[in-house]
Amino acid sequence: MTPVYAFAQEPVALCLQPQPDLQPARRDIALGGLLAFVIDQVLTPDEADAMVVATERLGYRDAAPGIVTPPGMRMNKSVHWLADTSFMEPLARRLAPLLPCEIDGSPLFGQLSQRVNMYRYDAQDVFNCHTDGDWPGYGLSPQRDQMLQWPDGLRSCLTMLLYLNGPRDGVQGGDTRLFRPDGGYVDVSPVKGSALFFRHGFGPGSVLHEGRQVVGSVSKYVARINVMYGR
Repeated sequence: MTPVYAFAQEPVALCLQPQPDLQPARRDIALGGLLAFVIDQVLTPDEADAMVVATERLGYRDAAPGIVTPPGMRMNKSVHWLADTSFMEPLARRLAPLLPCEIDGSPLFGQLSQRVNMYRYDAQDVFNCHTDGDWPGYGLSPQRDQMLQWPDGLRSCLTMLLYLNGPRDGVQGGDTRLFRPDGGYVDVSPVKGSALFFRHGFGPGSVLHEGRQVVGSVSKYVARINVMYGR
């Protein structure tokens, strides 16, 4: 019975506006043939701060709706919400030129799932080694009171981890560790406004990863957003 939230009306601070100074750029990660990359300058600092402020008002908790992990795997706080198209559509436009146009024969869908999984890592919080499942897409009903599943034929293929703060903001620790098939790994440090992408699901291309422990007094904030493919 953990809730998924929506705002009663579109928050003005979360209506993304054109940002000519942003120059999103992609950096591929050498991960032994697995798909992973970073896109820098996805959000401005003010836009990232607005997400943190808005979701703190909703309230973080230990439980996560619809996500079941073994004991001791996920030790952080979460809140799940349905973002408005005034946030998700401009975000998708910023990213689209830098995303794979197809995965396993399925074309990139023009929208990101509106269900946003927010995570807050306080001191000593960690998300131990795991793979992310794939999900259908979700949107918000016109009455703003229901979460609607998108039609069949759409499925997420990529996890997007949108970093809302990082070491420059006082976060200590909290890297995302991506594991290569040979057992090696690459650590990605959170940078405010950047996003990490990697293949998910339960096939051979899914990236094993972990959210490393935060060790300082400043909490780390990150949003998981599902990148949709199909149709």
